[in-house]
Parts: sequence; C-alpha cells; structure tokens
Amino acid sequence: MTTATPETLAKQLALVIDLNVCVGCHACVTSCKQWNTSGSAGPLADENAYGANPTGTFFNRVQTWEAGTFPETETVHFPKSCLHCEDPPCVPVCPTGASYKRKEDGIVLVDYDKCIGCKYCAWACPYGARELDEERQVMTKCTLCVDRIYDEKMAPDDRKPACVKACPTGARLFGDVKDPESEVSKAIRERGGYSLMPEWDTKPANQYLPRQKTAPAASTSSAGADAPSRGRGEVA
Repeated sequence: MTTATPETLAKQLALVIDLNVCVGCHACVTSCKQWNTSGSAGPLADENAYGANPTGTFFNRVQTWEAGTFPETETVHFPKSCLHCEDPPCVPVCPTGASYKRKEDGIVLVDYDKCIGCKYCAWACPYGARELDEERQVMTKCTLCVDRIYDEKMAPDDRKPACVKACPTGARLFGDVKDPESEVSKAIRERGGYSLMPEWDTKPANQYLPRQKTAPAASTSSAGADAPSRGRGEVA
C-alpha cells in the first residue's frame, strides 16, 4: 500500500503565535467566538452557558499551566486552534468529502452541507482542533476567518483573522508562510519558530515562536540592603 504525497502549494496562509508575549488574556478566544458565531461559520452553540457545567463550541482555546520546579517556575499560556496542516489527516478520513484543503491558500475548511457529524475528522486530528457543534451536529474548526480576510468592503488592515486584530500584545501574526519575505516567515526564521508535534508528520502550517527566559529581577530585600540608609526625617 502506498501513501499519496500531499500536493505542495505555492501559498499557505497561517498563524504564528509568539509564546513570549502571550499573556493568556483570552481576547483571541472571545473575539473569535464573537466573529464566527455571527458570521458564515456560525452560530456556534453554547450549552448551559451559565450553569455549573457549561459547554460550547470554540475555534480557538488557550491552555494554561505551570512549568518548572519551585522556585524556578513559570506560567505558560498556549493558544491552540486548527493548524491548517500541509498533509491534514482530517481530510482523507471524511466519508462525505466535507473536510477539504483549499488549493489557493492552503486553508482547511468544512462544508457544513456535506458534514454528517460522524466525528471521524476529530478522531484523526492529533491536535484536538475539531469540535462538534451540538446544536447543528456538524464538525467545526478555525477557518482563519476566511469570510473576513478576503472581504474587500473592509479596510486592508482589518482583513486579518479576528484573533489577530484583538490580541493586545501582538502575539498573533498572520500571513503566507510560503513567502520568504512575509512577516510570518521572517519571524519563524529569526526567532526559531517550530511546529507542534512534528513527529506526526502532518506538516502544520501554524508555527510557534519559543519563550525567551530572562534572568529573575532582584528582590526588594536585596535591593534594600544595598541602598544607602536615610536619617530620620529625610525624604526619598
């Protein structure tokens, strides 16, 4: 049995996430939800939203955890969505052809009219990027705001995914990773960008820029010990 070689595309739109400046504010999550639930991809269901066990459909999620051993610990915020793989395993397993990868820009999408909600694509995706919309019973995922980035009625600077526009720290970059002169390609090259779980050989288009560790700041007590003493009544 031979495996078909994935077609190499001339253009591949993708996100580059800078983990060094992501603060875990979830602005990307909420803006993504707002844009897509009111756009062509929506509505995105929320079940028991204000109850004890709420569930809902999200295209983008931020995972947060503590890393390291005390006292050398740090908080890591890790945004994750569909990675728009060059060889997406979700596409060939779809029995109806609802899951597909566009040749013109490399975006992986779902045709809701063909989707039967069988979840095969979710099982095939090693990144957990597919979610079943419980209300519509169709599989959903990040579309890179395909209905936004090509909208000529919007100002050119606004033709970016909603999450990119909403990020207050500039942690999310968007562009063509196949263009060596694009902002995303330069960031990957200069900052050592990497793919998530490359051992799966799906060739994710989305990339991550690594965290840069900095030396801990001097403590207040040590700074006070080195500071000159003040006499009574003196003001700093």
